[in-house]
Amino acid sequence: MEKTILHLDLDTFYVSVERLINSELKKKPLLVGGLSDRGVVAACSYETRGYGVHSGMPMKMAKELCPEAIAIRGNAGTYSKHSDVVTEIIQEQVPLFEKSSIDEFYADLTGMDRFFGSYKYASELRKRIIRETGLPISFGLSSNKVVSKVATGEAKPNNQLKIDYGFEKPFLAPLSVKKIPMVGDKTYQTLRNLGLRKIQTVQEMPMDVMRHVLGKNGTVIWKRANGLDNTPVIPFCERKSISTERTFDKDTIDITMLRGILIAMTENLAYQLRRGEKLTACIAVKIRYSDFNTYSKQLRIPYTSADHILIPKILDMFKMLYNRRLLVRLIGIRFSHLVGGNYQINLFDDTEEALNLYDAMDRIRNRYGDKSVIRASAMGARTIGRMQNPFDGRPPVVLAHRKQ
Repeated sequence: MEKTILHLDLDTFYVSVERLINSELKKKPLLVGGLSDRGVVAACSYETRGYGVHSGMPMKMAKELCPEAIAIRGNAGTYSKHSDVVTEIIQEQVPLFEKSSIDEFYADLTGMDRFFGSYKYASELRKRIIRETGLPISFGLSSNKVVSKVATGEAKPNNQLKIDYGFEKPFLAPLSVKKIPMVGDKTYQTLRNLGLRKIQTVQEMPMDVMRHVLGKNGTVIWKRANGLDNTPVIPFCERKSISTERTFDKDTIDITMLRGILIAMTENLAYQLRRGEKLTACIAVKIRYSDFNTYSKQLRIPYTSADHILIPKILDMFKMLYNRRLLVRLIGIRFSHLVGGNYQINLFDDTEEALNLYDAMDRIRNRYGDKSVIRASAMGARTIGRMQNPFDGRPPVVLAHRKQ
């Protein structure tokens, strides 16, 4: 049976939510992201794109390109709630779907043509989302995820496009190679240096040539350029790691503050592990200095989710890693090699009182929020915290640039 894959994408999602909250922002150039000098544009309205503004660029540069733009920090919790409403609608209507990001979804409508018609069904789903949420949304419909995603991009803003079976290559041929999912700025520049501008040129090349130039990625890009993709719609994907990091407004050498933030990060991530009934066996610390050189250190440890074990190890790793005596721009922590399980008491080092304390603190956090109970040494790190359980099956929220 021929596959029928639907790709849905909420148009300029953060911007659309802000306009839904405040109607005065409609049709005005709008930027959402960090407002400091090191802020990054998380989303921008179509009105700003004619000035060369795009998501991911520094907010300072975006304001210089489009001085008339209104800049808003945004709220990740608000965006998550609106995303959840859309997710619930799709969940009611579609038997198998994948939420790949806060504003992007895939659905497998294979076999729907026998009963109702895939395109008609997708159209009615889109109309319902617009009607019940007030948010613009576009979709692409084709035989696989790659072509559907590209089709959605061509359909925007607030529109829909179907690519019939067998017409994948002709649809992709006239488009820029940058439209191929997985082709970033560096890969695009490499392809341009080879004289490859249109996807049709890639289609006409032997696959071995692409593999020789770009390695394994060359094979994947060649297949995608030819509309070939067998990636299934995956309703749930187990997280393999959990991490957090902070970029500072001003580079700092305040060791006391850095240690406090690391403690707050570790404490919060350990709570997330316990909330998701997970244990970690590998921890890592990352530092980026003011000269943009980045260093990291990784350590294998016995499986655990306990603050009093993780915090000293993280601080020791930071002490070993921080040896350049330069101003620090960013610090981060990552826990990986995750497995399901609960913290086991150490026969010689732990006490029943300590375990009861963890249980009591976690119950308070579950009820009143992540930051309701924190160590005194971590009180200066006011932005540490999460809006959702990272192990509930939903994709991570892509936050606007958060500052410390």
